[in-house]
Amino acid sequence: MPLQTILTIEDDAAIRRGVADALAYAGYTVLEAGHGDEGCQMAVRRELDLLLLDMVLPGKSGLDILREVRNVRPTLPVIILSARGEENDRVSGLRLGADDYVVKPFSVNELLARVDAVLRRSPSRPTDVQDLSLAAGRVDFARCEICFDDGERVELSEREQQLLRYLVRHAGRTVPRQELLENVWQIDARGVSTRTVDMHVARLREKLRDDSENPAVLVTVRGRGYMLASGGRTNYGN
Repeated sequence: MPLQTILTIEDDAAIRRGVADALAYAGYTVLEAGHGDEGCQMAVRRELDLLLLDMVLPGKSGLDILREVRNVRPTLPVIILSARGEENDRVSGLRLGADDYVVKPFSVNELLARVDAVLRRSPSRPTDVQDLSLAAGRVDFARCEICFDDGERVELSEREQQLLRYLVRHAGRTVPRQELLENVWQIDARGVSTRTVDMHVARLREKLRDDSENPAVLVTVRGRGYMLASGGRTNYGN
């Protein structure tokens, strides 16, 4: 089972480093941000299982970030990190949909216990797309291949199946190129100018027979990114 990923947004470098080290030691994949604007972008774009969110941050505040997260990802578990004097912010955060809060200073054991409790009672996120039905066949993600009804089989590269899998898992919304670079290629895409996403999508379209004779599978949203066309049937496994 893939490691669960936790993003911690905390401007105090010592606290952030301590939290990140404790989570990593406990077996989680950890992402970090020390500024509200950077953290907000990561919270709405990166693949996460939990968000640890400080209330007082440079740039966007914790409450601002929580509002944006709840608009885009209403079911993402969120734990507020707050100082004792920030009771009003804690209450506001809980009303906005935070799942729990931890008051600073806190022990590592308390934090890990609360993280574990929130993750256990949160609905599990589908982690494995098994296949995608097409008009003239299906994509078998386990075998990294497209099986057409006429008997042709087309092999997908590992990157191509990862890219398509990500778009399938986020069906119903436009996925920006930067988000794809961060979550599929696992690189920091800030300031990066590259056509690699577009080239991979173009190759995928050829393999999917995504042309004028067949219903589109991948849709380009001009100036924004790509999305999976509606109509494909997806099977998930956990």
